[in-house]
Amino acid sequence: MKKKKFLFKLIFSKLTTQYKRNAPLPLTPLLLTLILVSVIVLGSGADKSIHRNLFSIQPASAQRVTPSDVWQLVYQQLPDFPRENKYISKENGKVAENNTLANRLIRYHIYTKGRAPIYRLDWKLTLADYLGVNEIMYDTTYPGNDSLRENPIEGDRKAIKSLTRSQRDALVQVLVNIFNPASQNTPSPNSNTAPSPTTSTSPQPPQRGGAELLK
Repeated sequence: MKKKKFLFKLIFSKLTTQYKRNAPLPLTPLLLTLILVSVIVLGSGADKSIHRNLFSIQPASAQRVTPSDVWQLVYQQLPDFPRENKYISKENGKVAENNTLANRLIRYHIYTKGRAPIYRLDWKLTLADYLGVNEIMYDTTYPGNDSLRENPIEGDRKAIKSLTRSQRDALVQVLVNIFNPASQNTPSPNSNTAPSPTTSTSPQPPQRGGAELLK
C-alpha cells in the first residue's frame, strides 16, 4: 500500500510541474516506467480479489438433486416397489414410463415440500402425507399434474397405502442411503451389549464400631 501511494505521489508531482510550466508532458522513459509499474501493481491486487471472488462462488445448480438419476437406484434396490408408470404424457400422447411413483415421490419430497433428503424423519413425514395423517396434498402442485393427462396423486396414495410398514421402512432407508451414503457407515448400537456398571452416588450407612476405632 505504501508503494502504491509513493507511485501516485511521484506521478502526480510530475504532472503538476508540467501543468504549471504550461508545457506538454513528454513521455520520458522514467515516466513511462512509473505508469507501467503502477498499473501492474494495481492490476495484480485487483486480479487477486476478482479471482478469489469468482472461485468462492458456487453455483446453486451444483447442489440441486436430480430425481431422474435417483429413482432408478430405488428400483434397483427395491425391484418390487410399485412403478405406477402407465400414465399418458400430455406432450406426445405416449405412455410416460419414466414418470414413476419413485420419481414423483422424490420430486414431491424435495421440490414441493422442500424437505431434506438425507433424514429418515423427513421421509417419514412425506409418507405420512401419502397416508393422509400429516399435511394435505394438493392436486394442482403434485408432480405429474402438469405433464400427464391424468393426475397420478390418487393412484400414488393408494400404492403407498398398500405397502406394509416394513416395506415403507425399507423405502425410507434406501432413500436415505442414496442421498446420504455416509449414513451406511454409521454403526448401529448393539442391543446385546451389557451396560457398564456405574458407581453409585447414594449415601452409604455408617459402619458399626467406627467410634471404637477412634479410641
